[in-house]
Amino acid sequence: MVEGLGLEGPRGWVFRDVSFRAAAGSLVAIEGPSGTGRTCLLLALTGRMKVQEGRAEVGGLPLPRRMAAVRRIAALGQVPGVSELDPALTVAEHLRERALLQRRFDGSVRALLRRPGARAAEARARIDEAVAAAGLDLAALPKGERTSVRDLERLEALRLSIALALMGRPRLLGVDDADLKLSDAHRAEAWALLRAVAAAGTTVLAVCSEAPADALRITAVGTKAHDGGNSEPTGPDTDDEDDITEEGAADALAETGRA
Repeated sequence: MVEGLGLEGPRGWVFRDVSFRAAAGSLVAIEGPSGTGRTCLLLALTGRMKVQEGRAEVGGLPLPRRMAAVRRIAALGQVPGVSELDPALTVAEHLRERALLQRRFDGSVRALLRRPGARAAEARARIDEAVAAAGLDLAALPKGERTSVRDLERLEALRLSIALALMGRPRLLGVDDADLKLSDAHRAEAWALLRAVAAAGTTVLAVCSEAPADALRITAVGTKAHDGGNSEPTGPDTDDEDDITEEGAADALAETGRA
């Protein structure tokens, strides 16, 4: 549930009057051109940016009051400047690193005290589960799991970032630029993947330039972010086009990246 959500950056409002409702397991597409606050809205709804207006509830947790709790149930795919793949690392290195971090920060004390062999088997099982859910075929990569991220195609990199996010078994998954630089065929594959993740019970928020017809579409249009017609009506329009700027969105995003 999102009601009248608004985020103000150093140079003005990044978005305002955002309202919609989405059930658990929904595919929500935040649609619009770059610079209209799409990514900032994604980060706000996943507990990474603090809004100044309105309220939201994610998994029963209120925003902005419970941002830390929302972050624990929400995971991000690749978001430029916030959550990025390291081009120098291999696919295997990324997966092992995420499994180690997952065990270190999200595991129970009992899990940390298990024998090394049992911990390694559990990590491998979690990696295999996430890779399968993301549709990432390691054997089909140029050098298998030893392939460097810089050598991945755009769709493969998207699948890897989603696999890393799913290793935490989140209730909410945020994906930025879901359709960026993809061919029509790869774009269809990307949306099929996100639908599958949503169908498995994880709510998906995907930033895109053009939303598929079956998604719950939230449209960012520069002067405000509003519903595209597939959910409940949003708040009132604003006629002040200078209130919400591309520079404001960039500044707010930069502050989140530094944090």
